[in-house]
Amino acid sequence: MTDPWFTRPCPAPSQAHRQHAIARQRQLTKPEGALGRLETLAIELATLQGREQPQAAQVPVLVFAGDHGIAAQGVSAYPAEVTVQMLRNFAAGGAAIAVLARELGLPLHVWDVGSLADAPVAGVTCDKPRRGTDDFSAGPAMTAADLDAAFGAGRRAADSACGDGADLLLLGEMGIGNTTSASALAAALGPLPLAELVGAGTGLDAARIAHKQAVTARALALHGEAIAAAADPGREALRRVGGLEIAALAAAMIAAAQRGVPVLVDGFIVSAAALAALRINPSLRPWLLFSHRSAERGHALVLGSLQAEPLLQLDLRLGEGSGAALALPLLRLACALHNGMATFAEAAVADRSAAP
Repeated sequence: MTDPWFTRPCPAPSQAHRQHAIARQRQLTKPEGALGRLETLAIELATLQGREQPQAAQVPVLVFAGDHGIAAQGVSAYPAEVTVQMLRNFAAGGAAIAVLARELGLPLHVWDVGSLADAPVAGVTCDKPRRGTDDFSAGPAMTAADLDAAFGAGRRAADSACGDGADLLLLGEMGIGNTTSASALAAALGPLPLAELVGAGTGLDAARIAHKQAVTARALALHGEAIAAAADPGREALRRVGGLEIAALAAAMIAAAQRGVPVLVDGFIVSAAALAALRINPSLRPWLLFSHRSAERGHALVLGSLQAEPLLQLDLRLGEGSGAALALPLLRLACALHNGMATFAEAAVADRSAAP
């Protein structure tokens, strides 16, 4: 790639706005710290947005879809054609994230960056270098050119979704087989123990989880040394064991942060993409907020590796950005409390006791 835009540093959060937000929280009519994480959320958003009044009003939802050659190894409870069927469901408004976006008043942008669809799906942006990845248990998932194209698509999607202004970007994904890819990425980049990462995904029983783990272990034996020795392990891991939608997610995170838009990370797949993105551009880290801990087996490990403290734990394992959408009202309420509560002086309420 002639222009490695993804290595350019993300802007530094505004420490002046952080101090202003902390000072305001201390003046509000409540004991200091009484609103817990809601206080720190408001402070974090003010710091990232460079605003005295943080907002979570304009929040586009960006969902990337792609298919995985590894699905041919029987690692999913659903057949590969479900990815394209779900694209149509997103566009028709019937998917979980479509319902949540509608209820929350959020624009939903769906980008096909690598599904097996042989024609564009109405209502879905098609920007893909190829139809699905190769089976990474037999060779690399994609070529370097494919990876570059997926990164370009992720950047274009983030720029398009945030182009009219965004307080926050909410990311999600769809792709049969992508929990296997996410497990391989996390094992390679964490590095994290594969046995504790591979889970039920779309609903596998114990025997099929064991098969999924064995397939992933063979793939890591094939690719692990090359990933570890690469000049850019994050991109090499995406190329060898990633997915087109996972690569686009990583690129979209970096592109959003570079333009000063915080990212609300969803579940296991998006968190694995974040691991790769942070290897590529460590300056991204302050711009990532983590919505929930899913029920997918390896997600807690990935969050630990990211030193992330998610807001919710609701036993979700759907993906699509559903967990991030469910966390958004907490961010909105944190902003409302920060901006709308009276100070002690405004309310003529006595501040802390001066007694020893």
